[in-house]
Amino acid sequence: MTKAVIVDVVRIASGKGKPGGALSGTHPVELMAHVLRSITSRNGLDPALVDDVIGGCVGQAGEQALNITRSAVLSAGFPESVPATTIDRQCGSSQQAAHFAAQGVIAGAYDIVIAAGVESMSRVPMGTTTMGKDASGPGIAARYPEGLVNQGISAELIAAKWKLDRDALDAFSAQSHQRAAEAAAKGLFDKEILPISVTNAAGETVSHTVDETVRASTTAEGLAGLKPSFYSEKYAQRFPEAQWSITPGNSSPLTDGASAALIMSEEMASKLGLTPRARFHSFSVAGDDPIFMLTAPIPATHKVLARAGLSIDDIDTYEVNEAFAPVPLAWAHEFGADPAKLNPWGGAIALGHALGSSGTRLLTTMVNHLEATGGRYGLQTMCEGAGMANATIIERI
Repeated sequence: MTKAVIVDVVRIASGKGKPGGALSGTHPVELMAHVLRSITSRNGLDPALVDDVIGGCVGQAGEQALNITRSAVLSAGFPESVPATTIDRQCGSSQQAAHFAAQGVIAGAYDIVIAAGVESMSRVPMGTTTMGKDASGPGIAARYPEGLVNQGISAELIAAKWKLDRDALDAFSAQSHQRAAEAAAKGLFDKEILPISVTNAAGETVSHTVDETVRASTTAEGLAGLKPSFYSEKYAQRFPEAQWSITPGNSSPLTDGASAALIMSEEMASKLGLTPRARFHSFSVAGDDPIFMLTAPIPATHKVLARAGLSIDDIDTYEVNEAFAPVPLAWAHEFGADPAKLNPWGGAIALGHALGSSGTRLLTTMVNHLEATGGRYGLQTMCEGAGMANATIIERI
């Protein structure tokens, strides 16, 4: 069977997803174009050889509309013959892009493909795509008569079900910042972060190379002073079990970012004289209760481990997206996972969650962590809107 390998993975350092953030002055097409241009040039790859570019983006409206991945391919200077498509599996969009890319290689449909992701939450805010309209329709309303809820409420329900109190959530979140800050100080992100020229608030052109969302001084005590974000009388009556412990401090911040993975067949890598860094081992995707919404990483992980013939103890590092602190904590509880292996260089609470970019961002960090530590297997999983999740196992080469 043809093996799909990862030749390279790259990302842009995160920017705060609001006006004035480090990347807010850069059009999202240019963010993705930068990672596409860079990943080919630094590997000496002729872009004309790329069979397809598959990009993830959640807010496909405004400046991110009209197949942003194709726009980025053209902006990057790739030949017009290189096609591209943009997909939306909510927060897992670029992880799904990597799945489709690798699966296309395994099936023989591609020799070389780039999976990428982008999100400019400063320029295309959450909610832009619906324009205030009902995006569910009457069938959903009939099936869930009390109504679906936002992800913050789902995070509250998970915290209540798994008995995760505010202290545990804040301690985990502070640790995320501390781990990310320590990794950055040691230069562990240097191999994966692409410098990008941006215009700062003073109008100066500067090189952006450091994740803007990491706060090295964060402590659990400091986070304890933040107020809950999602309490309302309506939801308090509907969900009396909720403890109202989700705050900005134990949630991922709004973020701008872009990332990419260069994926090809093992044979093509050898032909081009490129050295693969990892191979795709197993894949899964799962759905779960859309009210709890963020729990699908649990069944997705069960599926991917079963398909891989591995146990959680065989995995050397886990990247479980920190959309909210209860998500990785509930996941770890279900699998008896080693806390030291869980997001060891920090997660989205610190590094940010640029929605469409997060899948390939996690993949980037996981590949680099395996190489830095000599680990063999890495498992990545991510909760997604409406109660879905992808899970991926890679093997370092």
